[in-house]
Amino acid sequence: MGVIQELIRTEENGTISFGDYTLASKTKKDNFIVGGDSYKVKTFQEITKLECNGMFVYESVPGTAVTGLAVSENEVSFRAEGPEDAEITLGLSDSTEYEVYINGENAGTMKTNLGGKLTLGVELDTEHPAAVRVVRK
Repeated sequence: MGVIQELIRTEENGTISFGDYTLASKTKKDNFIVGGDSYKVKTFQEITKLECNGMFVYESVPGTAVTGLAVSENEVSFRAEGPEDAEITLGLSDSTEYEVYINGENAGTMKTNLGGKLTLGVELDTEHPAAVRVVRK
């Protein structure tokens, strides 16, 4: 898969790919328009963060590369790659239960906090991207 050298891009299927965990210093790109929404990405070795219309969408520590991010009212899915395991936080609906799947395996039910954030640990490497799917119950 590899890093996203342009920091953020739209794929042919309408999904978004973003992030470059190889950068030594924080780099950002904002006002990336997709379907009328404005995205902002900040990324480097230590963190990757994505916002849409000023609202939190995704954050990983350390930084990651994400491909195929698809967000709907009831589901978020993407593939993440990085040089080491990462803590990934997603911006979802407040105080809501979600079923979490990693590489097709059910990782269990998790509930977002009052701010709508859901945090999960994901085993990553640069050869085998992890497929993450989070579905509202």
